[in-house]
Amino acid sequence: MSCSRDPAENLAKAEWRIREAAGNGAQIICVQELFRSQYFCREERAELFDLAEPVPGPTTDSFAALARELAVVIIGSVFERRTAGVYHNTAIVIDADGSICGLYRKMHIPDDPLYFEKYYFTPGDLGFRAFDTRYAKIAPLVCWDQWYPEAARLAALRGAQILFYPTAIGWHPAEKAEFGAAQHDAWRTIQRSHAIANGLFVAAVNRVGYEGPPEHCLEFWGASFVADPFGQILAEASHGREETLIVNCDPRRIEEVRRNWPFLRDRRIDAYSPISSRVID
Repeated sequence: MSCSRDPAENLAKAEWRIREAAGNGAQIICVQELFRSQYFCREERAELFDLAEPVPGPTTDSFAALARELAVVIIGSVFERRTAGVYHNTAIVIDADGSICGLYRKMHIPDDPLYFEKYYFTPGDLGFRAFDTRYAKIAPLVCWDQWYPEAARLAALRGAQILFYPTAIGWHPAEKAEFGAAQHDAWRTIQRSHAIANGLFVAAVNRVGYEGPPEHCLEFWGASFVADPFGQILAEASHGREETLIVNCDPRRIEEVRRNWPFLRDRRIDAYSPISSRVID
């Protein structure tokens, strides 16, 4: 979805879109990263910390009530105020009875032009987690995490059947003509590779629309998608419209793919200890 500058308006929009998705049969519903505001990390301004909220707080209260009413699992996204001076980019998993299964705090924090997240977010300290819900075991990861195979693998080893990536990624308009197609293709490809390497479903949930003044504007490219355990795209949204994808993810497909492509079986866990090194000199 696109986002306005009004957090209450964005929450209300997300609420009716969740209702719409549930009415169309969705059982697990994921919103995009930092959906309650426009993407504020385009600039470094101390007053923007006022957008943060505690957990539990207004977003979790709203989504917990919706999850309980609609009997759906909701993956929410919160700019979490943990304490004075400590803020996280946090995904919250709410089960279909309205209870909070747990939190995932974004582990990989970028610092790029118009993505100044290190100014706002403390790196996550909960590790890579998977949560049992009424309908599936799921693992939320957040945006920049989607480029890291280690994150996807650790979530898979914890038993995740679906990886969800709430996301806010887009083009710098001045670069779009030259680099835009390749950037989007790389984003799509890396996440499909996580589905293949781990034999599970991957859902990427991105925002859409232009945000910011011309001198520091981003065009969020939408294109949310779901890939199956063989990396095949089951559904994909457009670049320019608000859309909700309803996608059937049959867990039997995980069993089928992993029996024929047993990557987890053939891992050489005795030989991987150097992966924890920054570089191997």
